[in-house]
Amino acid sequence: MQVIRTIAWIVLTALLVAFIAMNWTKVPVNFWPMQDGNYIHFEWPVGVLALLFFGLGMLPVWLYLRAVRWKLNRRIASLENSLRATSAPSLTSSQAVSAAPLEAAPIAESSSEPEKP
Repeated sequence: MQVIRTIAWIVLTALLVAFIAMNWTKVPVNFWPMQDGNYIHFEWPVGVLALLFFGLGMLPVWLYLRAVRWKLNRRIASLENSLRATSAPSLTSSQAVSAAPLEAAPIAESSSEPEKP
C-alpha cells in the first residue's frame, strides 16, 4: 500500500511540474486599486497563480473537514470513556458486605507429603 501511495505522489508531482512548466508565461495581475486609477499589479506565471488559487479555494474545505474529524474523534473518545465507566465492575455496599466473609475464610493448605497409612 505504501508503494502505491508513493507512486501516486510522484505522478501528482510530475503533473504539477509539467503544468507549471507549460504555463510559465507571465501575466499582469491587478492586485489593489489606487486613488489615481492605477493598480498595484504583479507579473506572475499563470501556473503559479492557478496553483495558488486552487490552494486558497481548497483551504476552507480542508479546515471544515479537519473540524469535523476533530469533533468526531472527541465524540468517539467520549463514548469510549462512558462505555468504560459503565462496563467497569463497581461494588455496591451490599456486595462489599457479602464478599467480606468469603475473603476472611481460611483456605486449607495441601501438604506436599503424601499421608501415611
